[in-house]
Amino acid sequence: MRIAGIFATGLLLAVGTIGEARAQELREFCADRPGLGTPSCTVDAGHVVVEAGAVDWTLDRDSETRTDTLQAGNLLLRAGLTKTLEAQIGWTAFGHVRERDAAGAVTRTSGVGDIRVALRQNLASPDGSGFSAAVMPYATLPVGGAAIGAGDWAAGLIAPVHFDLTDKVGLSLTPQVEAAVDEDRHGRHLAYGSVVGLDTSLSDKLNAALEIQLTRDDDPLEAHSEALAGLSFALQTSDDLQFDAGAVVGLNAQSPDVALYVGVARRF
Repeated sequence: MRIAGIFATGLLLAVGTIGEARAQELREFCADRPGLGTPSCTVDAGHVVVEAGAVDWTLDRDSETRTDTLQAGNLLLRAGLTKTLEAQIGWTAFGHVRERDAAGAVTRTSGVGDIRVALRQNLASPDGSGFSAAVMPYATLPVGGAAIGAGDWAAGLIAPVHFDLTDKVGLSLTPQVEAAVDEDRHGRHLAYGSVVGLDTSLSDKLNAALEIQLTRDDDPLEAHSEALAGLSFALQTSDDLQFDAGAVVGLNAQSPDVALYVGVARRF
């Protein structure tokens, strides 16, 4: 927790030292939400973006159990440190897991999530237009409870890339590799995968994205592969405010069945 506090303090102090950037013309608003992938754009220097998942529900069923996971207050703070570098800190304020077995017995657990800190360095086109690329190392700090916390630290690297195919259609790739926490909550293993997505402008204010995510998780207890498809919509009601909604479905037996979410992002 102390590491996260130091990171957050440094993040806010850095933003406070770049006040002159506020007088400059801002780039087009580019939020992390919604979708399965990660954008390559970065926040304007001296500005902060606050993103929140209001409600996120996931259903995962197999022959023995049904698991419903509800998260609320999935918060992300992004701060522009330079023209091409941003810092992030994320935390889930509440998570509730309900599990029912084949006999009908129900168990419930609730708690807060882990903290994730990250830096995103843009390598080309920080506004995300044309050809844009970035690298984003991150670490997860195990401050959450048993309900939605991993139980140990994790770290990884994301390398998002975006191409404008036309004035209205774009292609995104989000490869990722991670030292993920083992299922028994002690130690780490290799996990990797990528998201491929097509995004389009339906109007001046409404955007949509269709994505496919393939991941491999080499957990020592049970290695598995997941395949997901996601459809999301983002409505930008002003230059600095966006609302979103999305749905995700599992494409194989090892993936969650379905997830639904809504959220908001605001630039300051």
